[in-house]
Amino acid sequence: MTEQQLPSWADPAVSPADLDAQGVSRRGLLRRAGLFGAAFALGSAATPAFAASGKRGLGGDDPHLAYLVGDHHVHSVYSHDAKYTFSQQARAAAKYGLDWMVFNEHSNFGHANHGAKLEHAEIVKARAENPRQLIFQGLEWYIPAAEHCTVFAAPGPHETDLLTQFELAYDGKLLGYTEGSVGAADTARNEAHAVKAIKWLAEQRRSGYVDDVLVIANHPLRLGIDSPHELRNWRDAAPEIMIGMEGAPGAQGAAIPGWRGATSIRGEYENKPSAQSWAGYPAEAYVTYGGFDWATATVGGLWDSMLAEGNLYSITTNSDNHRTVFDTWKNGDWPAGQNFDNTGRLPDPVNTDTPQPGSDFWPGEFSRTHVGVTRYGYRSVMAGLRAGRVWVDHGHLLDGLDVRVKRDCDAGRGVTLGGRLRVRKGEKLTLYVTVTSASRPNPQGILPELAHVDLIRGAVRGPVTDRDGWRAPDTKVVQTRDVSGRKGTYTLRIPLTAGDESFYLRLRGSDGNRHGAGYLGAAVDPHGPIPHAQGDGDPWADTWFYSNPVFIDVTG
Repeated sequence: MTEQQLPSWADPAVSPADLDAQGVSRRGLLRRAGLFGAAFALGSAATPAFAASGKRGLGGDDPHLAYLVGDHHVHSVYSHDAKYTFSQQARAAAKYGLDWMVFNEHSNFGHANHGAKLEHAEIVKARAENPRQLIFQGLEWYIPAAEHCTVFAAPGPHETDLLTQFELAYDGKLLGYTEGSVGAADTARNEAHAVKAIKWLAEQRRSGYVDDVLVIANHPLRLGIDSPHELRNWRDAAPEIMIGMEGAPGAQGAAIPGWRGATSIRGEYENKPSAQSWAGYPAEAYVTYGGFDWATATVGGLWDSMLAEGNLYSITTNSDNHRTVFDTWKNGDWPAGQNFDNTGRLPDPVNTDTPQPGSDFWPGEFSRTHVGVTRYGYRSVMAGLRAGRVWVDHGHLLDGLDVRVKRDCDAGRGVTLGGRLRVRKGEKLTLYVTVTSASRPNPQGILPELAHVDLIRGAVRGPVTDRDGWRAPDTKVVQTRDVSGRKGTYTLRIPLTAGDESFYLRLRGSDGNRHGAGYLGAAVDPHGPIPHAQGDGDPWADTWFYSNPVFIDVTG
C-alpha cells in the first residue's frame, strides 16, 4: 500500500468552528474519507497556526500532523490463551475508532509452525477489503530472562517469515531461556540472547529484508522481572527498533467492583515479587497507579530516569485483549485429535448469552495510543512511533492534543512530541498545549471532562553510571493548570526559560477524580495517580492522559 498525503481538511490551521461554519461536521468528513476514529482530524485541528519560518538552525519547525489512533497489543484465536476470531477483533477496532492495530499473538510452536501463516492470510484479505484499516501482523515475544514485547513489521513479502524466524531463534519460552534471577547460571546468557535478538531485527531492517520493524516492551512491572539494566540494554542494542514500553498495561477492566474478586488490580498487576524479580523494585511497584504502570506513573521514577539520559524512550497504552469484560462468548471445543500445537489456532468461540470471565476491553474501547503522522499508511504509523510523536489516554478523555515548544524569537511551528529544540542558555520559550475536549460520550456513556494538565520537567544529565538506577532526582511537576469546565478547543500558553543545562518536558492530566501525593512525595508530585483499593478499581472513574517528552538541548 502506498502512503497517502493528508487530505486538505486535515490542515491543522482549520479549527472545529471553521468546519462547523462550513456546514460540514468533522464526523462527516471522516466518514467521507473512509477513516476509522475521530483522532485523525481532531488531534491536528488544534495546532497553533504559526507562520512558516523558512529557516532552521537553532529552534525547530516540525511538520503539521494528524493523529491516528491505535492499539499494538491485540490477541485472537491464533493465541493459545485468547478467544476471539480475527474478524471479531477487527470489527471491534473499527467500531471503537481505531485507525491501526497490531495482532501480536503469543509465541509457541503451534503459532510458529501453523498459526502465523493462517493469520497472515486473514490479514491480507482484510487489508484488501478495507485499505483504510491498517492491520499489522505481530508477535508477543517472550523475552529471554524477562517479560514480553510486541514485535511487528511493515507489510511486505517477508513480514510473516521474519516473525516466525525470530520466534524460533530468539523466543525465551521456546528456547527454555526463561531464567533471569540474579546469580543464576543461565541469566547472563539469556539476557545476552535478548540483546542479540534485537540486533538481529535491526539487521533485517538495514538489509532491506523488511521495510521496517519495531519492538515495544509490554507490561514491564507486572512481574518485576524487567530490570532497569535490561530495559537500557534492549534500548541501546538498537534504539531505532526497541522504541519504548507500555506506559499502561491492558486488562484495564480487571478490578471492576464485583467482577473478578476482592484482590483484583487494574492491568492484572496482582503479582508479588518472586525469585525472578529484580530486587531493587519496591513493593509499591507491583500495582498500577490510575491504571498506569509504576515505571511511568512515578514522577522522577524509572521512565524519567531513562529520559534524563537525553534519549527518547516512548510510552504507549493498549487493550491486550484476550477476554472482554461482560462478554458472553466462550472458547469452542476441540475436535478429536486437534490441539493448538498441531493447528496453531483455537476453535471459534461460542456465544453462551451468559457473562464470561474477563479483564479486558475491546481494542479502542478504553485505551488509545495516538500517533502523529504526515501521511496515512503503515510506514507512517511506524515512523510516528519511532519519532515519539505519541500521546495516550484512557476512557476517551480527550478528542485531541497538540504540543509545541518554540523559541519566542522564532516564527516557526516549533517542535512537537518526541522532538528536540535547540536553544541558547537563558532564552525565552513558550510551550503551547492545545486541547480538544471530549465532544461525545465514551463507550461507557460518560462524557469525559479533563480537570487539570500537569507539566513535568526534568534535567538531562547524560548516560548513567548505574544502569540499574531508577530515579531522576531533578524531575518534578513544575506547573498545574486547572482546566475544569473548559470545552471545545483551547490552547494553554506556558512561558519557560532555558537554564544552564538541557532538559525535557512531558505532560499528564486526568479527570480529577482520584489523586494524591506521588510515590516520591508531594514536593515532586503533589497530585499524581494513586493505587485503588483491591477489587475497587472502576477504570471509567479514574482516567488519565500522558504525553511523550519534548527535549530542549541548551547550547552555550
